Amino acid sequence: MNWRDIPSLAALKGFEAAARAGSFSAAARELNVTHAAIAQHVRSVEAHLGMSLLNREGRKMVLTDAGAQLANDLGTGFSTIIDGVARIVEDVNTRPLTVTVTPNFAEYWLMPRLCGFWSQHPEITVTVHASNDLIDLRRDGYDMAIRYGEGDYPGLQSQFLVAGDYVVVATPDLLGNRSVDTLADLQDLTWLFSPTLPVYKRWASENGLDVDVCTIREVSSMSMITSAVRAGGGISVVIRAMVEDDIASGRLVVVQEGAAAPNLGYYVVSQDGAETNKVKTFRKWLLSQK
Repeated sequence: MNWRDIPSLAALKGFEAAARAGSFSAAARELNVTHAAIAQHVRSVEAHLGMSLLNREGRKMVLTDAGAQLANDLGTGFSTIIDGVARIVEDVNTRPLTVTVTPNFAEYWLMPRLCGFWSQHPEITVTVHASNDLIDLRRDGYDMAIRYGEGDYPGLQSQFLVAGDYVVVATPDLLGNRSVDTLADLQDLTWLFSPTLPVYKRWASENGLDVDVCTIREVSSMSMITSAVRAGGGISVVIRAMVEDDIASGRLVVVQEGAAAPNLGYYVVSQDGAETNKVKTFRKWLLSQK
């Protein structure tokens, strides 16, 4: 298909409206343009095709045989386009809202709160995919992502959700009655770190822990590390937002805490441009949970 071989879609739309309505004035009102604009569209189509498509007989507008055939074909084509767009809009409005989040954030922050969203908005179905994989929202079909970083995502819009401040935590039983001034006072304990997330070990080292002398066990994910710490299996550096409930209940004790790098935290990320009401509603709810 070569679009240069046919008149502009605007001109074809103007001609089809005039042919269907039976007058330039009615077509102009339908398309919210001027009478002169419709006349210009019709002349443009006729000039492109090199033939007359309609004639005036008194106050009436009469289509030629070619004009009637073109008007019929255009009406069918435009109806197909309208139906296709309507089906897509209906599908967007009825399909679930799909959100991709990191597993640790899903388990310890999002899911405990999501029941509240379901209660407030039972009409919106939310599908949560927990993954650390690098994704493309448009290509992979996600409406939204919640990711840990500095919020710099080219071509996307992001809004700060939760701070990424660090805390060193352990169970009260593991700590006992010891006095802790620096992380060096805890070097006799077992430390848990993930080899895929070296930033936590580096932060501990920068804040007084000699990682070369203490016992370190490597665990593949932060979710597993957090579970092991809750069970008393060791001590670790985690993001405070992931253990707020544990700290509040006394299950875990904060030994030391500190701010992460500037702007580092969890962000709500979505595509730039037009958004569905579902995306807007879910983002507003998320931001209210800070």
